[in-house]
Amino acid sequence: MTLGHEKLDVYRLSIGYVAWVYKKADSLRGIHRHARDQWLRASQSIPLNIAEGNGKTAEADRRRYFEIARGSALECAAIQDVLMIGEALDGKESQERKIELDRIAAMLSRLGGRGYRVREDTESYGHPEFDPGPDSDFDPDELKPIKSGQGTVNRRP
Repeated sequence: MTLGHEKLDVYRLSIGYVAWVYKKADSLRGIHRHARDQWLRASQSIPLNIAEGNGKTAEADRRRYFEIARGSALECAAIQDVLMIGEALDGKESQERKIELDRIAAMLSRLGGRGYRVREDTESYGHPEFDPGPDSDFDPDELKPIKSGQGTVNRRP
């Protein structure tokens, strides 16, 4: 039985990246141990958030998990830079894996879309300055709108 997230190319690609990180992390000791631990956590976060996000039914939730996974992929690229500076990782091999991380990040951007802000489209309702419709928070007979420099202010007559 295959679960939904296991069918995603980005999930399989991220699992391959995690396998590579495990192999590389095994040799990191001493002063590199903190970067190693963070690298392991960040790399694991990619497929874990993909799986969790793919299981969500609300679109905003899906996007949020995919964005977290994307952020973890970018974090892994930065950790590779840190390990290269510390001469714990080969530059050529790191660059090849960064290309893979870039692909993962791009796939996650497409999968989740960008920005998940909930908002309504602008709609014109009645008179532009004042609309005492059924959703109005005040009784139009008691309050009258007065224009101020920053918008409409409601004051008692």
